[in-house]
Amino acid sequence: MPTLLKRFRHSLVVKLIATVGSVLIISMAVWAYFSVAYQKQKVMDNIVAGTDRLTNSIRLGTHYAMMLNSRDDISQIISNIGRQKEIENIRIYNKAGAIKYSNRAEEVDRITNIEAEACYICHRSAPPSETVALEERIRVFRSPQGHRLLGIITPICNDTGCSAGECHFHPGDKKILGAIDMVVSLAGTDREIVAAQRGLIGLTAFVFLITSSILLLFLLRFVNRPIQRLIAGTRLIADGTYDNRLVLQQDDEMGQLAMAIQKMGQAIGAQQSELNKQRQEYQNLFERVPCLITVQDRNYRMLRYNHEFAARFAPRAGDFCYSAYKGLPSKCVSCPVEQTFADGQSHSTEESGINKDGTPSHWIVRSSPIRDRSGQIVAAMEISLDITERKQLEVELQKSEKKYHDIFNHIPNPVFVLEAETLIILDCNHSVRAVYGFHAEDLNGTDFMALFPADERQAYGAEIRSAAVLNQVRHMHRSGRQLYVNIRISPSESAGRRVLLVTTSDITQRLEAEQQLIQASKMATVGEMATGVAHELNQPLSVIKTATSFFMRKLAVGEPIDPTLLATMLPKMDRNVDRATRIIQHMRQFARKTDLELQRVEINAVLQSAFEIFSQQLKVRGIEVVWRLAPDLPRINADPQRLEQVFINLLLNSRDAIEEQWQRRGDGRRDGRITIETGLDKGRVTCRIADTGIGIRPGMAEKIFEPFFTTKEVGQGTGLGLSISYGIVRECGGEIHAETEVNQGASFFASFPVAPTAGPAGATPPGPAVAAEEAVAGGGQSP
Repeated sequence: MPTLLKRFRHSLVVKLIATVGSVLIISMAVWAYFSVAYQKQKVMDNIVAGTDRLTNSIRLGTHYAMMLNSRDDISQIISNIGRQKEIENIRIYNKAGAIKYSNRAEEVDRITNIEAEACYICHRSAPPSETVALEERIRVFRSPQGHRLLGIITPICNDTGCSAGECHFHPGDKKILGAIDMVVSLAGTDREIVAAQRGLIGLTAFVFLITSSILLLFLLRFVNRPIQRLIAGTRLIADGTYDNRLVLQQDDEMGQLAMAIQKMGQAIGAQQSELNKQRQEYQNLFERVPCLITVQDRNYRMLRYNHEFAARFAPRAGDFCYSAYKGLPSKCVSCPVEQTFADGQSHSTEESGINKDGTPSHWIVRSSPIRDRSGQIVAAMEISLDITERKQLEVELQKSEKKYHDIFNHIPNPVFVLEAETLIILDCNHSVRAVYGFHAEDLNGTDFMALFPADERQAYGAEIRSAAVLNQVRHMHRSGRQLYVNIRISPSESAGRRVLLVTTSDITQRLEAEQQLIQASKMATVGEMATGVAHELNQPLSVIKTATSFFMRKLAVGEPIDPTLLATMLPKMDRNVDRATRIIQHMRQFARKTDLELQRVEINAVLQSAFEIFSQQLKVRGIEVVWRLAPDLPRINADPQRLEQVFINLLLNSRDAIEEQWQRRGDGRRDGRITIETGLDKGRVTCRIADTGIGIRPGMAEKIFEPFFTTKEVGQGTGLGLSISYGIVRECGGEIHAETEVNQGASFFASFPVAPTAGPAGATPPGPAVAAEEAVAGGGQSP
C-alpha cells in the first residue's frame, strides 16, 4: 500500500488528474453554488412578487368592502383566498395591532404585540415608518411543522376616499390605518429548490465524472503511455542501451520528444562509444605504460597502480607506497607526493628501492595532483621511471671514461680535440709534452694554428677543416725549433658540438734519415756517373789543351800569333771552360743536400737537364736516345733537383739493362735504344722512359720499388735507387709503375697532377706536400 501511494504520488498522470479534477470540481462547485443561489433567489423573488401581488389584490379586493364597511364581504374574500394551498395566513391588523380579519376565525380580534415580528417592520422606529420598501416588508421564518414560511406585511393607507366618506370615522391626518399580513408556505418551493439542487449537483457530478474520464483516457492514451515508453527508453539509455528504437505513432510534442530522445540516445551512444574507446585506450596506456604509476591519498596509501607496478612489486590492497616498493617503515624524507599535496605543484626526485626479487632499482619519480570538480586535491599520481640500467651504464661509463682517458693520455702520439669552427684546442693528451715541449694545460683553450709557422697558418687553416691527412707539415716546438709532423684529422662530436680529432706524428727524425738516404743515393749515383762525367769533361779539356799547346809552341819559336787565329781560338777555349764549369756546377748541385721544396716546373726541362750528364757517355757507348717530348705541357708541382735524381736513376738503370743485354748476347752487337716520351693524359702530365735492355723477370715487377731489393750482383747495387725514386714521385703527388717483358726491355711510367695556375712558375704552392711516408720503399733493377 505505501508503495502504491508513493507511485501515485510520483505519477504525472495522477498529478494531472488531481490538479485538473480539483480545478474542475472547484469550478463546477462554484458554478453550481452560484447557480443554485441564483435559482433560489429567482424563485424567492418570484414568490415574493407573487405574494406581494396577491396581497395587493386582497387589499384592492377588500378596498370597496372597506369603503362600505361591509365586514362580511371582507371576511368572505379573505376566507376564499385563504383556501389556496400555499397560503398559510391572511390577517388584517388595525393600527392598534388587533387582528380584525383572518382566514382563521379563531384569530379574529386577537391582540398582538405591537413589536412582534410582523409589526416590528414598521414600528421599529418612532413614529412608525409610513413607507417601507418591499425588501424590508418580507420575513422568512419556520412553521411549527418545520418548513419555511414567507410573510409579507403591507400597510393599509388612509387615502382621500376613506377620510372624506360619511361612513368612515378615520380622520384625514391618519396616514396608516392598518396592515395586511400574508403568510405563504415555502414547503413546495423548498422541495423544488432541493430537487433542483440535487439535479444540479448530479449534473455537476456527472459532468465532472465524464470530463475526468475523458481526461483520464486522454492522459493515459496520449500522455501516460508515451511517457512510460519514454521512461523505458531513457532507462535503457541510462543502462547503456543506446540503439533502442523509440518511436511513437503520433506527431505531436510527445512524438517529437521521443524522436529527440532517440537522437539523444544515439548521440550519447556515439559519444559513449568514443568515450569508452578513449577510456580503454587510456586504461591500456595506464596499464601498459613502461613505467611505474600509482595513485595515492594524503596518507600515502595506494588507491590504484598499473600492471607494471603490480608485476614488479606484487603489492596488496591498502599498502602504503613507501612500504610497497621502497621497503621503508615510514614515508621518504624527501617525498614528492607530500610536496604536491602541500603546494599543488608537480615535483620530481630520484629514488632507490628493492624489487621483489631482491635486486636494487633506481627511479626518477615525478608527482602530479589530481583534483575534483571544485579544484580540491583529492589524490596524487606518482610516476616512476626505472633508470637502473642507466645508473649501471653511468658506472660503466665512468669506468670506461677513466679507461679511455688513461689510454688517451698514454697514446705515444699527440692527440688534440679541436672545436670544428674556431680550431680552439678543447683537450689534448700528455704526449704533447714529449713532442712539443708544452704541458697539456698550457695548450687547452689556445688556437691550434699557433703551432704552425706564422706564414703558413692561413693556408693550413682551410686544409685542416676539409682534409683528412696532412703530410710533412712544419710545426713549432716550444723552444722555437721546427718539427715535421704528419697530421690525421677525423670529424667527431663531443658534448653536443662538432669537433675535430687531430693526431700528429713526429717524422722529423725519419725525414732526416730519408734525407741522408737520398743523399747517399745521390753520392752513389755520382760515383756511378764518374766515368760519364770524365768523358763530358775530357772534350772541353782536350780543346783547351790543344789550343794552349799550339800557342805555347808559337811562343817558344818566337813566331807571331795571327790575331785572326786568336779571335777564333780564344772564344772556343772560353766556351769549353764554361762548359766544364757548368758540368762541374751541375754535379755539385746534384750532390748537394737539399730540403724538399715543391715548385711549379716544366717536366721537359728537368728531363733535358738530367740527360746532359749522360749525353756523352751514352753516345760513347753507342746507345741511341729517342726524344718524343710534347710541347707546351702544363707545369707540375715538384722539387726540380729531386725529380732530376729520379730521371737520372731511371736513365742509369736503362743504361745498365742495355749493357747487360749486350753481355748476355755475346755477339758484339751494340744496338741499344732509350726512348724518352712526355704527354698529357686525362688531365695529368705523363713521362715514359723505355729501354731495350733485358727487362724484368716475372714476379719481380711488384718488388722493384721495395727498399733494398736488387737483382744486381753484390757490390754493384744498393737497392735504394728505385725506392727513393718512388718516394720522390709520391712526394710530388705523382704515381710511378713499370711494365716489362723478358728480353724485350722495360718501360717506367710516371704521371703528375697539373699544378694550379694561380701562382707564377717557380712559386711555392700553398698547402702541404702529398704523402711521402707511404713510399720509403724501393729497390734497384739489376743489369
